[in-house]
Amino acid sequence: MKVLGISGSLRDQSNTLYYLKTALQVLEQEDIETELISLRDKEIKPCTGCYDCQTQGCCTIRGDDFEDLFTRMRRVEGLILGSPVYLSSVVPQMMALLARATFVSYWNGRFFNGKVGGPITVAQRAGHNLAFSQLLLWFFFNGLIVPGSIYWNVGVAGTRGARDADQDLIGLEVVSTFARNLAGLMKKLF
Repeated sequence: MKVLGISGSLRDQSNTLYYLKTALQVLEQEDIETELISLRDKEIKPCTGCYDCQTQGCCTIRGDDFEDLFTRMRRVEGLILGSPVYLSSVVPQMMALLARATFVSYWNGRFFNGKVGGPITVAQRAGHNLAFSQLLLWFFFNGLIVPGSIYWNVGVAGTRGARDADQDLIGLEVVSTFARNLAGLMKKLF
């Protein structure tokens, strides 16, 4: 069993990466294999709505990093998607990846259905609920099973760009509990 964590943050040592690493460390302690990918150095072009995926069985947009990321998403049993909150929204690079992945999956057997996972969003003050909902709706639309925690998987960090997630003890407890619940669910399902 394997969980892929994808960070939408474009910062090198970001708070989003810190929360994702925390969740993945808990999963590793539960004997779940993990992998972490940052979109920081990746180019993901937006979906053009061409519907080639419906007839071709794949995304026909070329010249970016989508295919490699998408292949990794398809091969794992679990996904954790982490995004900083920009203007109460998930970062555009993450949404471009998810839009294209959804279209290919939807028209080709809905192969995300039955996987497990969940979102983590990180903001300095506000906007978590809308961004968290965007990601949560992606999981629901694609048929993934999302375990709960003791609160929503949101982190408070980033005072003027500082990497200070380690000070959000409640957020780290929430993310750790989510990861333990994810591991327990995976062990029952797979």
